Amino acid sequence: MTVRFFHTSDWHLGQFFYQHSRQYEHEQFLAWLLQQIQQKQPNALLIAGDIFDVINPASSAQKQLYQFLADAHAIAPQMQTLMIAGNHDSGYRIEQIEPLLEKYNAKTVGIIHKNNEGSIDLERLLVPIYDENKIIVAWCLTLPFLRPAEITGFNEQTATSQNAIAYLHQQLIAEAKKRKTPEQALILMSHAHMQGGETSDSERPIIIGNEEALSTTLFDEVIDYVALGHLHKPQKVQNAHIRYSGSPIPLSFSEINYKHQIVEVTLDPTQSNESRFQFEAIAIPRSVQLHKIKGELTEVFKQLSALPSGEIDNIEHREYVDIEYHTHIPPQPNLRQQFEEALPKNRYRLVRISRQYLSTEKNADISTAISLEPPTPEKLFQQIWEKNGYSEDDAVLKDFLSLVQEAEKSLEEEQRI
Repeated sequence: MTVRFFHTSDWHLGQFFYQHSRQYEHEQFLAWLLQQIQQKQPNALLIAGDIFDVINPASSAQKQLYQFLADAHAIAPQMQTLMIAGNHDSGYRIEQIEPLLEKYNAKTVGIIHKNNEGSIDLERLLVPIYDENKIIVAWCLTLPFLRPAEITGFNEQTATSQNAIAYLHQQLIAEAKKRKTPEQALILMSHAHMQGGETSDSERPIIIGNEEALSTTLFDEVIDYVALGHLHKPQKVQNAHIRYSGSPIPLSFSEINYKHQIVEVTLDPTQSNESRFQFEAIAIPRSVQLHKIKGELTEVFKQLSALPSGEIDNIEHREYVDIEYHTHIPPQPNLRQQFEEALPKNRYRLVRISRQYLSTEKNADISTAISLEPPTPEKLFQQIWEKNGYSEDDAVLKDFLSLVQEAEKSLEEEQRI
């Protein structure tokens, strides 16, 4: 028996890009995805975490998701939508809507639950995938973003985060092996940073306590496909069947050249290892373009003037521009206005200007940036750390990020009370 599904991740619904809403871009992506679902009629749609951009998403972002689920169910009622929470999501929040999700043949796994006797509730993490005849064709092993507080302390084998992660994978895969038949595939969906994965500057580092990225040795050979979320660049990790689908839209200027896509996967576990797995990357059209302009001032003005013209009435549809200019002297006070005037009228949004001083001496170049985006806790900490004269220390930064994660976890728990 074969199973066919779409692998997606990192939608980040509700994101603001330098204070500009991405709602239009997400609307275009979701409309395109509905077309793919209607055309291909897959057995399942996987969303591997970071459904929303923040743990308390705006009502407009939540409405986008629920409207999409309703529309997808209307055009492909047999399709299951399976979602896991990412590090940007509130696992508790997305699990609260289970009664609603059931109406649309959808399920979400936000956190790791315990049984009454205190062991890991593996039942919730193993989700059957059915074909149009209601026959189980695959099992999806769902692992949301693993926070230390949720996975440690079950027993002596889960005393540390690293041991707990290994134990959880072992137990879940062992249970899946018991349930599967030779005709059924095993799909593992996880939101994690894997060793060897290529990151962009829009991704927060994932630090589990003081542990580094996870190893693919966690995945048993019996797993037919690993659907990963968190890293925004589409890529395989060591093996072709272990993949990040990537984000549907560029979430930073460093992602301009990413080939944003969803992955259509077909599995037939009765075939040999070489032929049981097939995939096709389906390119996602980009609804709003991003432009990175770099060079000395004369070159920057030349590039700005050469950009395509033609007015775009709706500001949410206008293209983004990031300027990095190189200079020997301090900037003129009206430089931003000059940049704006050099751009073709009513087509672009100038969202970021950065300056790099070109040193005339042997000392290193000095770079500064003017960003309209609010700083993250990590950036604020680094600024204060450097301001007080301390040198860069990865261990200290990891400890700080662990505290941030604990604070976010405490905030979620307070909201549940």
